Amino acid sequence: MARHRLLVTLCVALWAGAALRPAQAADDPSPAGRPRTDQLVAARKLVAAKQWPQALDELKRNTDAGNADWNNLMGFVLRKNTPPDLARAEVHYDAALRLEPLHRGALEYSGELYLLRGDLARAEKRLRELETACPQGCREHGDLQEAVDRYKAGKR
Repeated sequence: MARHRLLVTLCVALWAGAALRPAQAADDPSPAGRPRTDQLVAARKLVAAKQWPQALDELKRNTDAGNADWNNLMGFVLRKNTPPDLARAEVHYDAALRLEPLHRGALEYSGELYLLRGDLARAEKRLRELETACPQGCREHGDLQEAVDRYKAGKR
């Protein structure tokens, strides 16, 4: 009888711990295994406003080359800036993917960069990698798929 009570108590404790974990994760702005990106808030606001030179300055002020999100955002800003610096953007996307091989943003944006260069094969490779990164589908996959479809239709 004591064994049965112990087993029931253990099961309830394990179940309760598992039930609490998602709630705790939802409160944590930094997903497990990923660095906090609070220093990117100002840069993200500038990106949302399409203020590329200011976003570039902000990212340079808060350099964090060991952060996949920072590298991805830097690549994005370099690609969108006037004039675009595609070579440096690619360096940052590659750095993000070295740090986090299935970084969805870096996979999408580097795929778009390859389309700008006329490299459909590499863009489609990124699309396949996004299928691995988000097998249930995700915004990044949908966005890159649309870009590939436009490219194929000649609407670059």
